[in-house]
Amino acid sequence: MSVTIRPPAKHQPKGLTVHYEDKDIIVVEKPCGLLTIGTDRDKSRTAHTILNEYVRKGNTRSRNRVYIVHRLDRETSGLIVFAKSETAKIHLQGHWQETDKRYLAVVYGLMTPKEGTISSYLTENRAFTVYSTPDPAVGKLSHTEYTVLKQANGLSLLEIHLLTGRKHQIRVHLSERGHPIVGDKKYGKGIDAHGTLALQARAISFTHPLSGKRLTFETGIPDYFTRLMGKIELPTA
Repeated sequence: MSVTIRPPAKHQPKGLTVHYEDKDIIVVEKPCGLLTIGTDRDKSRTAHTILNEYVRKGNTRSRNRVYIVHRLDRETSGLIVFAKSETAKIHLQGHWQETDKRYLAVVYGLMTPKEGTISSYLTENRAFTVYSTPDPAVGKLSHTEYTVLKQANGLSLLEIHLLTGRKHQIRVHLSERGHPIVGDKKYGKGIDAHGTLALQARAISFTHPLSGKRLTFETGIPDYFTRLMGKIELPTA
């Protein structure tokens, strides 16, 4: 079941696109460059603060708020789910392993084989850089499934099925395979002429925390990807 309900533009939170909203959840499309939630090192405006203002409708005394269910990196664009109650948040997180998450990525090089699963134990150093370690006692086992959809201009367009959701997982796995994502200044190789990370959370499917219905949301292909790869035709389910 695919559901997409967009309220009138005048009711959209500034900087985000609402794909679906009810009394329990809100699904939005986050642009690249926007944090999901603030960190100890960065207190700038975030998707979380924007949505809190949105659900309070200008009333600073309102008790309405949104709850973090999962996160996208600042540099990653695409779909993200927020809960509108503690109950909905706990249910979604408790069943998160049942959530299906699909990404699009453009990477450097002609990736082979054209489909497969990258697995490693991921950990993070003091500089907040994630990397693979052979020690299972140190890292968390992570799996990234990919399929090459198109190759052109020395680049590969991948559909990513995220089987686990570790910090920077997709970026690290692809970089360590020798195919960093276009625009990845942290895990790329040297100076990248592209200023935007070519990674998008394109589709998400999960069970509604209260109704029990399976919901699926998809978003369009960014113009940036088309400029890199030419015409893109995605496989139909």
